[in-house]
Amino acid sequence: MEDLPEELFAEFLKRITRTSDLNSFSLVSKRLYKIEGDQRGAIHIGCGLFPATEALASLCTRFPNLCKVEIDYSGWTVGHGNQLDNQGLSVLSSHCPSLTSLGLSFCSYIDDSGLGYLACSKKLASLRLTSTPNITSRGLLTVAVRCKSLSALHLIDCHKLGSKDWLEYLGSVGSLEELVVKKCEGISQDDLLKFGPGWINLQKFVFEIKKRFFRNDGAGPGEGYDPSYDPHSLNMYDFSCENMKDLRLAGIEIATGKGLRFLFGRCKALEKLCLEYVRGLNDNDMVALSQSCNNLKSVSLWLDPQNYYDTFRTAFTDNSLKALSLSCPMLESVDLTFTGCSAIYTSEIGFTRKGLVALIKSCPIRVLVLRGANFFNDKGMKAVSSAPLLETLELVDCQAISNAGLRFIVRAPCLINLTLRLCDRVTNAGVSKLAHSQKLESLIIERCSRVSEQAVRGAARSVQYSESVPLSELEKLFTTSCS
Repeated sequence: MEDLPEELFAEFLKRITRTSDLNSFSLVSKRLYKIEGDQRGAIHIGCGLFPATEALASLCTRFPNLCKVEIDYSGWTVGHGNQLDNQGLSVLSSHCPSLTSLGLSFCSYIDDSGLGYLACSKKLASLRLTSTPNITSRGLLTVAVRCKSLSALHLIDCHKLGSKDWLEYLGSVGSLEELVVKKCEGISQDDLLKFGPGWINLQKFVFEIKKRFFRNDGAGPGEGYDPSYDPHSLNMYDFSCENMKDLRLAGIEIATGKGLRFLFGRCKALEKLCLEYVRGLNDNDMVALSQSCNNLKSVSLWLDPQNYYDTFRTAFTDNSLKALSLSCPMLESVDLTFTGCSAIYTSEIGFTRKGLVALIKSCPIRVLVLRGANFFNDKGMKAVSSAPLLETLELVDCQAISNAGLRFIVRAPCLINLTLRLCDRVTNAGVSKLAHSQKLESLIIERCSRVSEQAVRGAARSVQYSESVPLSELEKLFTTSCS
């Protein structure tokens, strides 16, 4: 074995993905130990690093070609010993000349001075800061100015980011391709507009506020919503963002002609759109976006009803679905989530069964997810069953779906993955139809009160049954949107 060429050993190591296996493999011989050390490109460290700085230096010596380093202190307590501090980042930047990606999570011992040491990391292209309480905009500006290769920046739950000089600088340089800002209380929509010319090179943008709460502040119905607003019209934020492929906005309110509204209608390369409880938008925005995004492949809309002058409903209607049908010939994934909508008053959802079916028939839909869709019933399932490309269907809290709907859906020619959650009208008899068809590769049934575990056995190649629902799913359906 020792006579094998080093290149062959390296190829073996590339095929081993588990860290524990790599560690065991390297103990076979000194030669393998050295080759594995030279080959290791990524490492994840955290509470077990003690003493922190000395242990990190040892790891950097052991793995001299590290490109990606994740430092995560989630769950840390005093009993774990001191965290990695600023000196640790000095060791990292001086010992890892190939460092391109760095993630810092819950690192409370690192501040702006520590970020200053990253100036030595000339190849640093990606920086992720998560819950780093002592890092401010000053440290971020230092990284922006000194790390010329920076192209991806993720800021999550960082409360001390105040001054926006770093945004203006990165915007003027135009090097960022990916910008993610989530739950940072000191960064608003208006602050993000300071990114200016940087928008033209951005390929991924995510902006989410800390809580999905909206204050009324005495405003009347329809505040921030103008049904006559035309997103095509020029406004003071006429930035170009023609290279953006991935856009996600969550928990924000967009006023007429202001803030991030300029994004709609200007993202010509957009492939993935996710709007989670974004207030102030209307059909005109979706029409404008659809007409400019012929490459759109994925749409995710999480909606709750709002007061729109004379109606109480979700933001978009069938006019938006029609626009997607006409202008987005590559659309293959649709996720529609409705929160706080009455099962009795279906008008609280702006979409209808007819509009959704028309979209499915017009576009090559492969994945369809519906949560809280009280307008979608067995007739909708019958129509969907003729969708020629539908492979994955997920229904959550769709109370109008019954066994009849399951009998229809088993006819879908390509359907192989089915998920049912909180669908109480579905019973063992309906599941038996699925088992009889023998078409499904995957079946997930969770908290469907009239379906037993015994009934789902053998209904698909892979079966998952539970009498509870993941907390993440419940939050999507039942988190309130108004305070």
